[in-house]
Amino acid sequence: MLELERITARRNELDTLAEELAKQLAEVQAERERLVIAERVLRRLAEQDRAVAEAAAAVAPTAARVAGRAVLLIPHRGGTGDEAELPADYRKILAIVRAADGPVQDGAVGEELGLEVTVRGKLEPLRAKMTKLADRGWLHKRPDGRFAARSQA
Repeated sequence: MLELERITARRNELDTLAEELAKQLAEVQAERERLVIAERVLRRLAEQDRAVAEAAAAVAPTAARVAGRAVLLIPHRGGTGDEAELPADYRKILAIVRAADGPVQDGAVGEELGLEVTVRGKLEPLRAKMTKLADRGWLHKRPDGRFAARSQA
């Protein structure tokens, strides 16, 4: 009978230990789930930060080297951005858009510049220049693809 009591006592000890271990395991699993969620959130935030940094780098003004110095080919408008600093072809584009009665399409500007507007490939470089002027604040690109002059103030 003594052995039966020892076996029962040991089984009770093991049952108590199993309950404690099950409780600890549940706590560990819950904490692990919280860490998995935190890890996902941090990865998403890192991806968003990386995307924002890449977008900022893509929008950053491109510089060229002139006489060994880095210069901005098309400066941002405002601050030190004076229209006289723009290359001549960009100044011509600005003048044409400003002279127009309202927003203009690149084809109208191309006609004023004497480009073959019926040939699509001839307008692509002009459209790129006009978009660059809009990106730098010299022109305003409307949602319909037309360009308008910004106030000179």
